[in-house]
Amino acid sequence: MNKLKRLWRKLRDSFWFFPSVMVGVSMVLSISLIEVDSSGMEKWLKLWPRVFGASAEGARGMLSTIAGSMMTVVGVTFSMILVTLTLASSQYTSRILRNFVRDRVTQVVLGLFAGIFAYCLVVLRTIRGGDLDEFVPSLSVTVAVIIAIGGIGILIFFIHHIATSIQASSIIASVAGETLGAIERLFPEKVGKDAGEARPEEPGDVAERTWQAVPAPRSGYIQSLDNGTLLRVAMDKKIIVRMERGIGSFVVAETPLVSVSLDEAPDEGLVAELQNAYGIDRHRTVEQDAGFGIRQLVDMALRALSPGINDTTTAVMCVDYLTAILSRLATRDIPSSLRYEEGELRVMALGPSFEGLVAESFDQIRNSAEGNLAIMLRMLGALQTIGSMTANAERKKVLNQHAQRVAELADESLKFQHDRENFDERYAACGFNSVRTKRSRLSP
Repeated sequence: MNKLKRLWRKLRDSFWFFPSVMVGVSMVLSISLIEVDSSGMEKWLKLWPRVFGASAEGARGMLSTIAGSMMTVVGVTFSMILVTLTLASSQYTSRILRNFVRDRVTQVVLGLFAGIFAYCLVVLRTIRGGDLDEFVPSLSVTVAVIIAIGGIGILIFFIHHIATSIQASSIIASVAGETLGAIERLFPEKVGKDAGEARPEEPGDVAERTWQAVPAPRSGYIQSLDNGTLLRVAMDKKIIVRMERGIGSFVVAETPLVSVSLDEAPDEGLVAELQNAYGIDRHRTVEQDAGFGIRQLVDMALRALSPGINDTTTAVMCVDYLTAILSRLATRDIPSSLRYEEGELRVMALGPSFEGLVAESFDQIRNSAEGNLAIMLRMLGALQTIGSMTANAERKKVLNQHAQRVAELADESLKFQHDRENFDERYAACGFNSVRTKRSRLSP
């Protein structure tokens, strides 16, 4: 079942699957309309000769023109997509290219144009001339004209879609939206009154157990994990399953993927079950890896802050959307890494933490923001906003630590007195006074 889910996800996100389905549907539609045309519809269609009155030669010429023009449009569409991918990769980050490939609008447009071409070919081969055996599928030809006219509107819409999709705001918002969706799936429970309670402690005898490694079947990034399978296997075998690699990690073939608490090597059936619980492929995805969505936004911010681009506005937008993501995360309960069943430890998981995701979001951006007052002020505002969303003392402590690091960067890199005073005023307004330790500053 896990393999089927992963196969369906791969097909659904591929560039060719949906257009291929649309081509198949268009061929079925053309065959169905031809059957309708050949079932005695001529006497009804002759009532509207200006609509359905094309001759065999005229129908052939019309369908040939439509089919040829559709292939030209498909070539233009591919060219537009390639230009978009090139611009997005060079201006932002290559990690967002998969988002363009998965874009449903692009897939539908390609499928529609290719489907019109296939439709015209199927109808074209059924047209017969001659006085005795003439057959012109008038209804099918008319439908071809209608969908070709509709294709013109779709092409105009696609040009508009491409023009808007390569804007920084659209790309950043799309990545952030996908990441927020992943957080909703991964952490559906909101933090309650007991948010500050300690997590269950690891039993003392865990280190003394004998652990047997289950190797990874292939090299690649861990895209997905069926936690239910790990827990079920651990319960059935009365063992503890310890994850050695988490979602988003790169694993090398034949290196430990998980370990099990057994005195002897696990049998092939157990190894296969545990390996099948993991989805490993050549790249990371956001579905179960919210950190990858954060990574994409951070990469765009770093590219924007690089000396060659120097686009502070785009970097500020990335910080804003990272604020939205972490604010949502601050309200969610992140499950413990220890999974118990009936009081017995069964799974020792590796998962994200609030501290780790905040560091992933801000550390590299902060290191690249030397002397950039706008980014520093935005990060202070982000930390204040995130802190206002949670009452958890540990999470507030993490945010205060990051505010202290931003303050240290400001003390070391802001050269002008005006900028320092501006930063100090904002820092005090955010309520971080209690954690600030000023360092020696550069001379103005």
